[in-house]
Amino acid sequence: MQPISNAGYDRALTVFSPDGRLFQIEYAREAVKRGTTSIGVKSEEGIIIVVDKKVSSKLIEPSSIEKIFQIDEHIGAASSGLVADARSLIDKSRNEAQVNKIRYNEPISVEGLSKKICDMKQMYTQHGGVRPFGSALIIGGISDNECRLFETDPSGALIEYKATAIGSGRKKAMDIFEKKYEDTLTFKEAIDLALDGLYEATDGKTTEKSVEIAVIEKETGKFRRLSSEEIKPLVEELIERKSEEIEIPEEKSEEDADKESDEE
Repeated sequence: MQPISNAGYDRALTVFSPDGRLFQIEYAREAVKRGTTSIGVKSEEGIIIVVDKKVSSKLIEPSSIEKIFQIDEHIGAASSGLVADARSLIDKSRNEAQVNKIRYNEPISVEGLSKKICDMKQMYTQHGGVRPFGSALIIGGISDNECRLFETDPSGALIEYKATAIGSGRKKAMDIFEKKYEDTLTFKEAIDLALDGLYEATDGKTTEKSVEIAVIEKETGKFRRLSSEEIKPLVEELIERKSEEIEIPEEKSEEDADKESDEE
């Protein structure tokens, strides 16, 4: 069977290709893959959200780059992809959270909010004259004294994770999580794991100015951003830990050197 070209099938969002693909959604996913890396990790003691802000110019104020958002007292989110699209989704999320609180007199659940956002994303995949959101979100929080972590896709798909990453460094970060994640992680160990993932995703270019961290602790159930004073020692510890992991080649013994010379 000949491979199917996307010629003509990517001109409208609502047109399926013969093999059942919607190319505009795939293009939106590419926008997410080109974004900087965002990471979410769940532990028994809370949720950790870590992002790479990637300051591209010394003229930019790092504090003006916003990739972590507070949605409600107990829910936070991180984005990757088109920032303007993410901001629109976050505004919608905040509105849904407040409506739920007024209507039902209780905080919205993390899963319920994530599904509402995905329902909105899905609506933008089946109408002409619109385009999909070119942004993915990691949504984490505390619901019913339980830590929950979700990843949303431009298509409106929703998956719950123990640890996940979105953006350009997703594959490298996920490889680290697959190897090192454990269900019994403490809060500090989860932060260290998230930073390990970010370090690998950025090829070791992690600095205290390029990292933003937010946590939702199970004990308090409140969203909190870590200050630069709290982030600095964590990044310094990360860099020190990584430098110790670098293997130093052992010096060859005289016997090994003689064997090599004989072989030559």
